[in-house]
Amino acid sequence: MKDVLDELAAARRAVGKGSVPAGEAYTVEVRRRYGVPVVDVWDAITSPERLRRWLKPVSGDLRVGGKFEVDGGEHGEILRCDPPRLLKVSWLYGPDADAWPGTSEVEVRLAPGPDGATEFELIHAAVLEEPLFPTYGPGAGGVGWDLHLLALARLLADGESIDHEAIGKSAEGREFIRRSAAAWGEAHLAAGGEPEHVAAAVEATTEFYAPDVTC
Repeated sequence: MKDVLDELAAARRAVGKGSVPAGEAYTVEVRRRYGVPVVDVWDAITSPERLRRWLKPVSGDLRVGGKFEVDGGEHGEILRCDPPRLLKVSWLYGPDADAWPGTSEVEVRLAPGPDGATEFELIHAAVLEEPLFPTYGPGAGGVGWDLHLLALARLLADGESIDHEAIGKSAEGREFIRRSAAAWGEAHLAAGGEPEHVAAAVEATTEFYAPDVTC
């Protein structure tokens, strides 16, 4: 349990403002350090064989301008690829998402850190009208990314794969989700979120990712 929560604590979270082609956006931002070289992290975020072990299976034309699909419904276009430092994609979800192009983008930045480590930054920008935000706040995407990055940390550390979709069924995973939702609530407050909205969003996010199964 301590190792899992240590991974949660290793990340710095922020909620900010940005823009996407569809207009003004909010951002969820995660920054952390991985104790492996940049080239290893880059391979883990671009190689289909390794992507499936921490994200989900990914298929498509994996080059700039190419379209990709993630097993689970996410899909988009590769907008920019500057090995081994920057990857930017559009990130759409759901059957109606293609009717609203330019509404969501994910950018990952890598930089060399101390002692051969990698400074990792992920920024997910989505339009303010995105329907999940009023209910779930930044945790709508933030908790999901925390779960994926937990799996990435395990992969980079020892090659282990974990089922992040099933993690909410364990006591350890549910505690991780609860603390992740709370951490995104703190980031939301720091960005000026209204306390009542933040508290309701944290509760809704926790229930979404780790629903109460006692009843």
